[in-house]
Amino acid sequence: MADIGWGNLTNNEGYGRLGDTKDDYKILTYDDAKGNYSTYMHGAHAMFYSTHDFTLWDLYNTRAAILMQMRFDGLLGFPGGLIDQGEEDVVSGLNRELEEEIGLDLTRFCIKDENHLVSFLHEKKNLVLHFYAKEVSMIEFREIELKSLSAPDFGSEVMGVIRPPLFTMGDGKRGLPAFLTNSFAGNAREELVYAIRHLKLLTDTDLQESLKEFEELMKSKNSSE
Repeated sequence: MADIGWGNLTNNEGYGRLGDTKDDYKILTYDDAKGNYSTYMHGAHAMFYSTHDFTLWDLYNTRAAILMQMRFDGLLGFPGGLIDQGEEDVVSGLNRELEEEIGLDLTRFCIKDENHLVSFLHEKKNLVLHFYAKEVSMIEFREIELKSLSAPDFGSEVMGVIRPPLFTMGDGKRGLPAFLTNSFAGNAREELVYAIRHLKLLTDTDLQESLKEFEELMKSKNSSE
């Protein structure tokens, strides 16, 4: 395939380059991430979620709805993006991205510092990533989903929103384990797992079993390639 270059993405393309592993990311405190890495590129993403007790097919407790998205680059991730250096603080930049990507009503659902969940450092890329989580009601969650269809970036930077399944099916593989084998942007997979654990959306036992099956699926997938 001919190299057509990166155009407007030239300066930032490297931050989203494939090949990262979870070992590339180190957890930072929020204060450390914001105060000691001011010369690094910063990015921020948010997870909107709603807990519920819906049971699918009288078999699977779906536990919660989580909003993720299919990105323009074919990778799964959370809404958000890189923050303009020197022009805005992290939370303001994130809310701007959320308004553009999912049409978020900032008068009702804006992200605040208190929603911060975890920050990560990617030393090789000089990149700091901040992750936030905000719980909403199921009615509000559906409103956010529907509003995303009329967002400025829908159909260009954002291909659509999705909900990851939080249950594991009868074969022990389909459901969350299979979902985790998809290709994720940066450390979005690790952010999802961190949020599920920290917010107790699954029991530790259920999550560990899902992660074990995910790892087995990845071994099988890699050995067949």
